[in-house]
Amino acid sequence: MPRPIAATIHTAALHHNLQRVRQSVPDAKVWAVVKANAYGHGIERVFEGLRGADGFALLDLAEAERVRHLGWRGPILLLEGVFEPRDLELCSRLGLWHAVHCDEQIDMLAAHKTQVPHRVFLKMNSGMNRLGFTPARYRAAWARLGALPQVDEISVMTHFSDADGPRGIAHQIEAFNAATQDLPGERSVSNSAATLRHHTDARLRSDWVRAGIVLYGSAPDFPENSPQPTMTLSTRLLAVQHLQPGDTVGYGSRFTATEPLTIGIAACGYADGYPRHCDTGTPVLVGGVRTRLVGRVSMDMVTVDLTPVLAAGVAAGFGTEVTLWGRASTGAVLPIDDVAQAAGTVGYELMCALAQRVPVAVDGMD
Repeated sequence: MPRPIAATIHTAALHHNLQRVRQSVPDAKVWAVVKANAYGHGIERVFEGLRGADGFALLDLAEAERVRHLGWRGPILLLEGVFEPRDLELCSRLGLWHAVHCDEQIDMLAAHKTQVPHRVFLKMNSGMNRLGFTPARYRAAWARLGALPQVDEISVMTHFSDADGPRGIAHQIEAFNAATQDLPGERSVSNSAATLRHHTDARLRSDWVRAGIVLYGSAPDFPENSPQPTMTLSTRLLAVQHLQPGDTVGYGSRFTATEPLTIGIAACGYADGYPRHCDTGTPVLVGGVRTRLVGRVSMDMVTVDLTPVLAAGVAAGFGTEVTLWGRASTGAVLPIDDVAQAAGTVGYELMCALAQRVPVAVDGMD
């Protein structure tokens, strides 16, 4: 039989999380962000669950082509815009909308020969200091774009750095609103964190919200918000070991038993995308019961404390189910953010790091 590890994508949970975003911002349209191959889930696998969105937002042209090949005829937005002049030709052919965040992209548009003007989203650097025009330069960039025959409608957008933290959004939204006052066109300001935490703030009027991580079962402000899990990583026990006080576990002997202890060995490791820096105490479900890792994560195996679930084991070569994150077959849930916090990272990284060798199945909607 194949190695028992597998990932499952939950279509109904994707649909549910999208509807939750709509309920938070009923007057706005929703971009479903599917960059990074839909945050590691696979664009083709999430499409059915997210096709109720008003548009798809992503980064590169190959991903845009995949969405079009799935039959999507609605808006697609390139969040970082184009990278070279010939990209604009594909934008014209595929009907892509694209961000403009620098003078060089305006130069490319000015030199582009097209019979169909482009829909663009002019990005402001309101304090994130990654991409975009500063507030002082923003209106001049808008005027230059507006004078180009290659440009149709201009929308305005920015991106928040602290929507999920104590600093909040005030410093950025005030700069954005001041610089865009009276400019025509649709607005897109809220990412997942702003949509979850600040949707009642009247300053955040948005025609489009960009729903990313919230669609995929993770939240920037976990545990305050916790969407339904859309990816489950599960495996089974391969073996059971019985330790005595003083026995150690795994490479580097990072864990030492202080009393008699039963541990299980499960088929998952860092070669499957599970973080090597997860250590003793990282939560895991065994047979739907919450327990912990003990010792260091290996390339192909982890070791788990079976104290809360001593009935777990391996019978006739069929081991007890182990859920690394997501939903166990019992219905118990281990949020991916719980695991990420123990690993000192974020849920985004875990789902994006799923290794190619892990088989992936799709659990369709009822």
